[in-house]
Amino acid sequence: MSDTTKGKWRTCFGVDIFGIDEKIERASEKAAQTCAPVFARIERMAAKNSRKVLAAFAENRVSESHFAPSTGYGYGDRGRDTLDKVFARALGAEDALVRHHFVSGTHAISTALFAVLRPGDVMLSCSGLPYDTLHGVIGLCGSGQGSLKDYGVQYEQIDLLPAGGLDLDAVAGRLRQSAVKVAYLQRSRGYSLRPSLTIEAIASFCKTVKHASPDTLVVVDNCYGEFVEEMEPPQVGADLIIGSLIKNPGGGMADSGGYIAGRHDLVELAGYRLTAPGVGREVGASLGNTRALFKGLFFAPHVTAQALKTAVFAAALFEQFGFAATPRWDAPRTDIIETIELGDADALVAFCQGLQSGSPIDAFVRPEPWDMPGYDSPVIMAAGAFTLGASIELSADAPLRPPYAVWMQGGLTFETGMVGVQCAAQALLNGGFLK
Repeated sequence: MSDTTKGKWRTCFGVDIFGIDEKIERASEKAAQTCAPVFARIERMAAKNSRKVLAAFAENRVSESHFAPSTGYGYGDRGRDTLDKVFARALGAEDALVRHHFVSGTHAISTALFAVLRPGDVMLSCSGLPYDTLHGVIGLCGSGQGSLKDYGVQYEQIDLLPAGGLDLDAVAGRLRQSAVKVAYLQRSRGYSLRPSLTIEAIASFCKTVKHASPDTLVVVDNCYGEFVEEMEPPQVGADLIIGSLIKNPGGGMADSGGYIAGRHDLVELAGYRLTAPGVGREVGASLGNTRALFKGLFFAPHVTAQALKTAVFAAALFEQFGFAATPRWDAPRTDIIETIELGDADALVAFCQGLQSGSPIDAFVRPEPWDMPGYDSPVIMAAGAFTLGASIELSADAPLRPPYAVWMQGGLTFETGMVGVQCAAQALLNGGFLK
């Protein structure tokens, strides 16, 4: 094929529609080659977790009959109840409550906290200030909305150490002073630059808590962390974990939903909070969502690996251009989030707009910062996803405040995720922000 013919073919079929500069293409090739050993490590982890999920399906004898929809009250929904068992097995928990009725991860976390906390109890956040959308749940902002504070639950906080680790001595000291009902951890970094919490760190935390105060419950916000490591928090001592189905465990197939997993008695309490006391998890029609949730869990380890490879690639690419990326491309990972410090508000907007242009849905849209409910700063979000807000699909978001870092996550396939990252780099180059 001549160069002229090749050029016409590319133009005709849109191969060059993204207009990636040769400088970025060369840097991308170098990044992919550099990351090859890390990619292999991620794929080995995906194989282990896929085997675990497959075993959960087989042990619970999942069949076509479990995909039948229920309506009305949903009494006797075998698919819904079996899905709970499969999730529990896959996450190393006694029990799980998996429902499309959860509207977000925040809703699932709120349900779990209200399920186990009572007036006069103390909730101790041991990983610093929780994610922005939980501030209203706890009562750190607003009043009279039915927050934990409104119901007489006391909130206390232990900040992380300067390097970002858990202050286990401070945690143990506080627990020995007086009763604490919930010791809370946020596994992922949220909108901060601290390291996310590894399973090893969570295991040490659980050991510290149970030694100092055996009755204190360890509750972990597990969002973005599922199937990244070989074990999950319940396997190292956590009493409850919570997450969203439009993140890792939904595998890009779930249209909505969340889960709560852990000790059987606590999951039962969560069921009562989700519906009504005395009714609990026995109701809740699946409305035809069960097949997608089963399928999403089945794909979850593989899709999570695709998101991890996209994050590793992004770190390696942007480090070449002088931007600080955390984790570094070769660092061990415990969640799918990659943070890139851009240092400039306009660069942050350009990055998100570029990433959006490399998305399968709404590629023509230009994201702009806006005052999003639950956040104290304008937030910009790039999310050209099949499911609105699904952060297992390639997305990026950030509050417009120093150090103007962007939090990127997801990628249903590495191949398309790489293109989205290249488009973000191209937007920075076009704006004069790329060295």
